[in-house]
Amino acid sequence: MSSDLELQRQKRALELRRRLLQSRNIPATVPPPKQAEPPRDIVRRILAGRGAEVMETARRYYPAEIERLESSIASLVAEGRLKGPISGEELYAFLRRLGLAFSMDVKIRIKEHGELKSIEEKLRKSSG
Repeated sequence: MSSDLELQRQKRALELRRRLLQSRNIPATVPPPKQAEPPRDIVRRILAGRGAEVMETARRYYPAEIERLESSIASLVAEGRLKGPISGEELYAFLRRLGLAFSMDVKIRIKEHGELKSIEEKLRKSSG
C-alpha cells in the first residue's frame, strides 16, 4: 500500500514537471515579431571597399535587375550560403559576367609629399 502511494506521488511529481517544462517552452517557441530588413541593407552590410559605389552605379543603369539581384543575394546571406565581404572589384566582375555592362567614374590621383593630387594638377605643376 505504501508503494502504491509512493508510485502515485512520483507520477504526480512527473506530471507537474512536464507541465512546468511545457509552460516554459511555450513563450520560447513563439518567435518575437521581427521586422524584415530590406534586401538593400543586407547586401550593403557585406559590401566592402567600393562595393556600395559599384552597386549604386549599376542601379542607375539597371534598376530592375539590381533589385532582383539584391533580393537574391540577401536570401543567400540569410541562408548562410554567402559569407564575407564582397569587394567592389569582385562585384563589378560578377555584374559584367551577368551581362550588365556599365562604366564607373574613375579618378587617378597621385600621392606626392603626403598630398593627393589629380593628374591635371601634377602636369600643371611640372610644366609651369
